[in-house]
Amino acid sequence: MTEEQSRRERELIASVPTRLWVGGEQVDAENGATFEVRDPSTGEVLTSVSDASPADAARALDAAVAAQKGWAATPARERGEILRAVFESISAHADDIALLMTLEMGKALAESKAEVKYGGEFFRWFSEEAVRIAGRYTPAPAGNGRILVTKQPVGPVLAITPWNFPLAMGTRKIGPALAAGCTILVKPASETPLTMLYLAKLIQDAGLPTGVLSVLPTSKSSAVTGPLLEDPRLRKLTFTGSTEVGRMLVEKSSTNLLRTSMELGGNAPFVVFDDADLDAAVEGAMLAKMRNGGEACTAANRFHVQNSVREEFVAKVTEKMKEMTVGRGSDPDTKLGPLINSDQRDTVAELVDDAAAKGATVALGGTAPDGPGWFYPATVLTDVPDDARILAEEVFGPVLAVRGFETEDDGIAAANDTEFGLASYIYTESLDRALRVAEAVETGMVGVNRGVISDAAAPFGGIKASGFGREGGSEGIEEYLETKYIALP
Repeated sequence: MTEEQSRRERELIASVPTRLWVGGEQVDAENGATFEVRDPSTGEVLTSVSDASPADAARALDAAVAAQKGWAATPARERGEILRAVFESISAHADDIALLMTLEMGKALAESKAEVKYGGEFFRWFSEEAVRIAGRYTPAPAGNGRILVTKQPVGPVLAITPWNFPLAMGTRKIGPALAAGCTILVKPASETPLTMLYLAKLIQDAGLPTGVLSVLPTSKSSAVTGPLLEDPRLRKLTFTGSTEVGRMLVEKSSTNLLRTSMELGGNAPFVVFDDADLDAAVEGAMLAKMRNGGEACTAANRFHVQNSVREEFVAKVTEKMKEMTVGRGSDPDTKLGPLINSDQRDTVAELVDDAAAKGATVALGGTAPDGPGWFYPATVLTDVPDDARILAEEVFGPVLAVRGFETEDDGIAAANDTEFGLASYIYTESLDRALRVAEAVETGMVGVNRGVISDAAAPFGGIKASGFGREGGSEGIEEYLETKYIALP
């Protein structure tokens, strides 16, 4: 790293808000507590941020409740214009946001720049959806009156976001909530709070009224969110994270019958049929597997390749994986940054070692380098046995595990052999097969001859143990709206 790079990074970190963002104001935690944010490429401390307590969360909810009526009454056009201004501000500050994400999360800078573009789109999309909240009016079929249906904001929202996409996982919750007329509290992951605090300032500067948005970084997640879920004034919970935590949150939210949206774990199959364009399939595999260094819920976790083309696919994709240069995310030559922390690196290593011990061939990688930092190399496993944990568990790292299959039905069965149902990928040159398999695969999203499927204009979400509810698309705003029926004479 050059002295100029080091200086820029120090200046950027120094410019980021590090106090709680409560109702539009920066405040210290009530007890003065802080926690450290570390650079996963070195393990060194970047800065410290205020550590929210239950009392701080209560203050934030007080502010959200006080602002709810006024924000809901704000004309949709005005809400939309504020969201549009946030989109423009994110675009103007794209380089700083990207570098900040790379510093606190580790991903390669090119990945961070792509996330800024993707994350910003949720504000542009929902700025347009704010003015399209529709109802209906119709005569009652019996002729005894009229039916009027309207939509109203559900009320104060708690959003809990993960560390892997520090910007986009927040914008795709904040955007529709604000567009619908809801106030919102955001609890970012303790590993990556800086991007969300930076975003909060941009949103406030764009004209958001006081009290509408709060950001509560904390190292004590359950202690802070637990009392909020028990407060009857909170009306909505939206969460992105593991299925295990999602189940607990759904249970806790049931006391007050909160509206909930759960975007949970994945175990995405990537199915390559013998009529696929193999070069295109390999390119798609690299996108589906290595986007965000494999730390994505939509990342392809299991590669099911028809046996007649499996050997060729493995040879081609292994050559591509060799190009994934490991290094610090801010270095220009880096294509694969570190994993988020040592626990995640150890989890990836355990899954690879388990597969190898049970008979899988390690065609590439498979050994973590010495520190500093929490790196793991691009890894290819072939001939993965049925009982390997990596087929059942989400690896969340740069590991491409390949299994063969014989018939189309075998491929579908293998793809569906999981409790999860978030995303899947299919490569085939046959339209009939593409539609047939897409309809048979048990996931909320299917990519056909595409390795990246996320789009602000499309509904994002899963089925089975991958959760419920949708983010993005025209469906996304419905998660923050209540339907009211008015009977007229």
